[in-house]
Amino acid sequence: MILHFYFARKFITTLIAVFAVFLTILLLLDLVDQIRRFDIGAITFPQALGLAALNAPSNMYGMLPLTVLMATLMLFLGLARTSELVVTRAMGRSALRSLFAPVLAAAGAGVLTITVLNPLVAATSKHYETLSSRYKRGTESVLSISREGLWLRQGDEEGQMVIRAARANLDGTVLHDVTFLALGPQSGPAFRIEAEKAELTRGAWTLTNAKRWALSDPDANPERDATRHALLSLPSDLTPERIRNSFGTPSAIPIWELPAFIDSLERAGFSARNHRVWFQMELALPLVYVAMVMIAAGFTMRHTRLGRTGVMVMLALGLGLGLYFLRNFAQVLGENGQIPAELAAWSPPVVGILLSLGLLLHLEDG
Repeated sequence: MILHFYFARKFITTLIAVFAVFLTILLLLDLVDQIRRFDIGAITFPQALGLAALNAPSNMYGMLPLTVLMATLMLFLGLARTSELVVTRAMGRSALRSLFAPVLAAAGAGVLTITVLNPLVAATSKHYETLSSRYKRGTESVLSISREGLWLRQGDEEGQMVIRAARANLDGTVLHDVTFLALGPQSGPAFRIEAEKAELTRGAWTLTNAKRWALSDPDANPERDATRHALLSLPSDLTPERIRNSFGTPSAIPIWELPAFIDSLERAGFSARNHRVWFQMELALPLVYVAMVMIAAGFTMRHTRLGRTGVMVMLALGLGLGLYFLRNFAQVLGENGQIPAELAAWSPPVVGILLSLGLLLHLEDG
């Protein structure tokens, strides 16, 4: 156990060091990019540094598997250079037993990434967008999502409602020149409402200067029977968080909120395929870390006196990058519906683990 703890501690220390170096580089690069994005005098240096600090975790998050790969390479190259691996093998420990502690530490790092770093990245990304918009426009002003305006949809057991607005505030809770079209589950359009403004309050839209047309009766005259309301309330299950999340990517939603958000999207009639794929990709992240550790170990758990260390390191980097791009390619296939979300998320790390395990058994214990 002492040897396992020693290897695990060295792996964690190396991983933290590599993570810090990459994060610092990304922070400096993003700082320069933030200064270039804004006009001269629009933001101060501390404000640019704050934006870079908020954006750096999001940029770093996608590089974490490669960070684990680099940390493992540095770990085993250092152990081989100091002959610690040779001593370990002389004690009768196989390569797989020596790899147990780093693999377990990598899996733990993956769990920590999902449970702690994922919500942190989602929060910093949202705050970055808010501050960036404020600095650029001077205020959190009205925005337009497309040429046709902003489109939303909500739904429940009684049917669905399509919402279109010409413009909205930053979080989509105040809509202007808005139209509500209610659709029954079987009967088609139920009613239509046009309002000057709609504000999302607790569980309802509060409409100002609204006009309502009843569309459920085919024999009635909707225009003749239309009613006008100075104030009108419509029930809604939308929240500011759900509206903000629907504007962005699945990565902007903390993993703890993803299952409920996926259910609400499907209940409203939207496709949640991208969110399902992202959710499965996040759950499979510990296995991705384990695959990266085993790939790097398969090429570097050898004494440096055997030579060809540079070639082995390049092969490990090439195979690790190949797994990284294979995972991204599988994610694209899953988002396009070509393969199931579970297969897109779990097959690349499983393939990487099996291939690296065969390599280890052949080179080290064969």
